[in-house]
Amino acid sequence: MNVSEPQVTRVTQTSDRSGRASLNTATVKHASLAEACEAAATAGFGAVGPWRDLVQDVGAPQAARIIADAGLRASSLCRGGFLTAADDAGIRAALDDNKLAIEEAATIGTSELVFVVGGLVGSTPGGAPTSGVDRDLVATRGRVADRIADLVPFAAEHGVRIVLEPLHPIFAADRAVISTLAQALDLAAPFAASEVGVVVDTYHVWWDPSLRKSIARAGREDRIASYQVCDWVLPLAAEPLNSRGHVGDGYIDFATITGWVRDAGYVGDIETEIFNEEIWSRPTWQTAATVLTRYEKHVAPHL
Repeated sequence: MNVSEPQVTRVTQTSDRSGRASLNTATVKHASLAEACEAAATAGFGAVGPWRDLVQDVGAPQAARIIADAGLRASSLCRGGFLTAADDAGIRAALDDNKLAIEEAATIGTSELVFVVGGLVGSTPGGAPTSGVDRDLVATRGRVADRIADLVPFAAEHGVRIVLEPLHPIFAADRAVISTLAQALDLAAPFAASEVGVVVDTYHVWWDPSLRKSIARAGREDRIASYQVCDWVLPLAAEPLNSRGHVGDGYIDFATITGWVRDAGYVGDIETEIFNEEIWSRPTWQTAATVLTRYEKHVAPHL
């Protein structure tokens, strides 16, 4: 990561090409929804992608007002998912929580609810497995498919699309048993494109040798619901989940991947979503301004 980031200044006007830029609130983790929206609007973003904790802090109706009053739109809601439970109580809890997430998405005015599907039953996020861990990946993925089928009718009634996000394989055990865009598309295939879509998140899919083919397929099937960007930086943090960097600080070829997404016909918002302790420690307005500067330099020219 570039630790000598030049001083950034506040931008008060939104350029035409910045209108698709969205600040995912995970990037400014310690800000409230109102603070994140103020920073995004001041920097020149067109949208925000809130996480549910911030929405729940104020309630979904108030969250909708905060976003609208800032002159922004909600590009997505993060997150639903964690669908891998095998017992009746766990399945009921997952369905109930995801139905609440669907209602929250509809209330704040987004049709896109991002799903992280969950890891193996008995896994510990970032840690060792419990004694009763279920290592059957095939069965676990089957339960994910079953829960998606359970939730699609409810989501459709609310005008919300379930958006599957494959995560990098290093998170397969504890956070997401789908690792490639092709796997996500296969899970989406039984449903209409308006019901189940996919996220192209550069951090998670940049390494995939079949990525160009999968993005093209997602475009043909009209399933790209979100394009998320941040960079792969090394060394990985002690908590690998928090190893994301600003666009341009790492190894990802944003020109190429963005071109593939463009050629696939995607015309929606582009969210910057960063998990990084050092970035979280910086002033919210400064991070928002840096994110937009990097977007305009490394992403927007290739849209």
